Parts: sequence; structure tokens; C-alpha cells
Amino acid sequence: MSNKSYVDAFSSYHPFVNFLYFAVVLIFSMILMHPACLAISLFGAFAYSIYLKGKKAVKFNFFILLPMLIIMALVNPVFNHEGATILTYLPSGNPLTLESILYGVAASTMLSAVICWFSCYNEVMTSDKFIYLFGRIIPSLSLILSMALRLVPRFKEQIRVISDGQKCIGRDVSNGSIFQRAKNGITILSILITWALENAIESADSMKSRGYGLPGRTAFSIFRLDGRDKKALAVIGILGSLVLTGMLGKALYFRYYPTIKGSSMGIFSYLPFFAYAALCMVPIFIDKQEEKQWKVTQSGS
Repeated sequence: MSNKSYVDAFSSYHPFVNFLYFAVVLIFSMILMHPACLAISLFGAFAYSIYLKGKKAVKFNFFILLPMLIIMALVNPVFNHEGATILTYLPSGNPLTLESILYGVAASTMLSAVICWFSCYNEVMTSDKFIYLFGRIIPSLSLILSMALRLVPRFKEQIRVISDGQKCIGRDVSNGSIFQRAKNGITILSILITWALENAIESADSMKSRGYGLPGRTAFSIFRLDGRDKKALAVIGILGSLVLTGMLGKALYFRYYPTIKGSSMGIFSYLPFFAYAALCMVPIFIDKQEEKQWKVTQSGS
């Protein structure tokens, strides 16, 4: 899973395609509360995150997101007592309703799916893509956001490098007594802060030398909107329009309070669900198609 001979194909698409896709999927994931839509969104986010990050995503999804989902689903009925179907009464005297339980499961599923989609977004939408899209519209804000998004990953990577270096000379936080470990930890933190300050000065000098903020400054970009990107935009637009039509037509309607009620299902009512499932699986379809072409190329050579 982690030893791939190819990269994520969807990440190689134009930044506008990547950003539009995640914007559409995240908006639908936060708005659509139908149980089928929630399951589709969560499955699509889980699948794509595992495809992107391999075993790392499996650990995060099943050891962090899944327990969080269960805890949130259990906590909601304790504090939320709305609903008409009373199952029993809690020791505090408040009712435990079926609607509050199901809404807790739905809300926790929605939040888990959104977090998982955002983790995929951070892998695909790099800082250079974000600056390319918004650098001319909101240059200062786009720069600040891109630097903020890179801050934690860069600090984590740098502190790992520093810790490995200190471990080689016996000054890691795992060596010595508790006071020696604390001293080694402070040393590592001091090195990290020094590196951060020096890196900030170097970045400022580099931006100044490249004419950042000067009027009429041009920007080089390797991104070009080609035929492949236009096809992806068409697919995302068609599938998104079908889902939006289903929303406006109440085909995806579902409520939890005061009683559980969904829209009546007909033959054409299933189309928005299939469109939403296809939309959430677009990156996987693209990657599988790329993988198939790669194998054909390898077998031919």
C-alpha cells in the first residue's frame, strides 16, 4: 500500500479542479444529513484517504476518527432529549429518545467525514496550488494561509530531524534521568525555535529579493488547464448538478426531530444518491484508471 510506483493521479490535475472538487464535496457533506448520503460521504473520504496515505490513514481513521464517532454518538443523547419516541428515562429523569440517538450518530458521522475530507484536501491542495488560485485575488491572505497550513507539518518534520540528531549523541528525551530528559527536551525545543527564526529571516529575504509586493510583478506557474482537466470539470459539474437537483426536489430530504421522516422514494429518487456516490468516488476512479494505464504501459515495455 505504501510502496507505490505511481503517484495520486487526481493530485496532478489543475488546482482549480482539485479545489472545486473538495469545495463541492465538503459543502454537500455538511449539508446532506440523509443517512445514505452520510454513509456515502464517510466511505468515500475513508477510501480516498487510505489511497492517498496508506497505513498512516488506516491508523488515523480507525484509531482516532472511529472512536471519536462512537463517543460523539453516545454523548449526544445524554445532553439532547428532543424527539417523540421515548425509549427509557435516564437516572437524571430526562428521557432517552430514539431521535436523539440517531441524530448523534448522524452528526458524528458528518463530522468524521468532513475531517477525513479535509485530511485529503491537505494532501492534494499544496501551498503552491493555493497561492496559484488566490495569489492575485488575495495575495497577502493567501500567503498567510499557505504558510499557516504548512507550519505544523514542517515543524513536525524538523523536530523529528532534530530528535534523531540528538539521539545519535545520546541527548534524546529517552536518555538519562527525568531531569536529564527534561533538559534534553528543552535543548531540542531551543534548536527548533532557532531554526524557525532563521527560516523566517531567510524566507523574508527571499521574498524581498524576488520582488514580493511590488506593483506589476508577474508570477510563473506550471499549471495549465488542458483537455483532461476540462473533462473532470464537466464530470464534477454534471454530478454536482444532479445532487443539487435532488436537494431542491426534496429527494435527499431527511429530518430527525421531532420525529424521523424522510422523502418518499421513487424510481427517479435514487438518481441523486448514485450521483453523489459517483461524485465522492471521482478521485478513486481517476486513480484506478491511471493505475490501469500504468500497468498496460509497463507490460508493453
